[in-house]
Amino acid sequence: MVDRRIFLIVLDSYGIGELPDAADFGDEGSNTLRTITKSGEYDTPLMKSMGLFNIDGVDYIDGVDSPIGSYGRLGEVSKGKDTTIGHWEIAGIVSERPLPTYPEGFPKELLDEYSRRTGRGILCNKPYSGTEVIKEFGEEHLKTGDLIVYTSADSVFQVAAHEEIVPIEELYRDCEIARELLQGEHGVGRVIARPFVGEAGNFSRTPRRHDYSLLPPKTTMLDVLKEAGYATRGVGKIYDIFAGKSISDTVRIQNNVDGMEKAIAIMDEDFKGLCFVNLVDFDMVYGHRNDIDGYAKAATVFDQQLAEMTAKMKDTDIVMITADHGCDPGFKGTDHSREYVPFLAYGKDVKAGVNLGTRSTFADIAATIQDIFEVEQKTAGTSFKTEILK
Repeated sequence: MVDRRIFLIVLDSYGIGELPDAADFGDEGSNTLRTITKSGEYDTPLMKSMGLFNIDGVDYIDGVDSPIGSYGRLGEVSKGKDTTIGHWEIAGIVSERPLPTYPEGFPKELLDEYSRRTGRGILCNKPYSGTEVIKEFGEEHLKTGDLIVYTSADSVFQVAAHEEIVPIEELYRDCEIARELLQGEHGVGRVIARPFVGEAGNFSRTPRRHDYSLLPPKTTMLDVLKEAGYATRGVGKIYDIFAGKSISDTVRIQNNVDGMEKAIAIMDEDFKGLCFVNLVDFDMVYGHRNDIDGYAKAATVFDQQLAEMTAKMKDTDIVMITADHGCDPGFKGTDHSREYVPFLAYGKDVKAGVNLGTRSTFADIAATIQDIFEVEQKTAGTSFKTEILK
């Protein structure tokens, strides 16, 4: 086994500019990074030094003369722009077909069966903002006990319920029922439990969200690494995104800061393998809510914590930073955007100043990680190990 650790951090929705097919998704002109760098709250000197602003297409802000890391941008070839599809591609699965979405709501026969099995009625059944849906339907939910079922532009079936009306374990069970129903034709990427608390006019979501994902349909880098005896550690919603498959252990997080603190704490532990981190606040708290300054400030705080992480790296450690899609907080609407994502790699064994250019697929990350750990590649993607490692 290779005595090495890779810390792969996904900045959820940190896109860096529209993909060539962005117009097909209604996302022409989106650019998450460009939007947030215009905010006075944005300051990421460490990522800048690694080469973030030297990446192809980032021509609206000056890069550095001598980047300390390797850098590039990745296109997405899967037919989608959601978290599940994006992470699956990072892990080596290219999805030729998009997961189903429900812009008009879910079919009546499906919800009738869901209501029968849960014993509760249904409210909403439309695409909605998660914060707005509880404002509009929360009071009726308190009166009736009916579940608030809604979706978004993504392939999701979301169930919101007040924790005092529907106890959290019951909500989780209701979501497990939905996951059982939503297979095949209606196999959405994720069923999401969205608990909330408070009173009418002052509802707030709690951190006890839980995602129920489809099992990945093909082999991922996690499968290959775990089979070879390497640790596959998840931080944040990685476990949920991969339905727990080939995750050797996982830690839940409260927010971005907590996620980085837990990833940094893992650096004190002795293991060989991958620590796969998702920081969802960029997307969930700031991108979807069009909060440009909030997104920018979160990037600034991440960069500060990244400095803590790099200070603790062993000589053989590698830190990789990427994203799974965009969610431009300054763009029309509140949905994900079809964008390139950044790639940064840093470590004592990583070459400085290597521009990987534009890679065709996120899956190149999976291929590279398998190559670094010297296991047989069983996923999509082309390795760039020899380009970035000394």
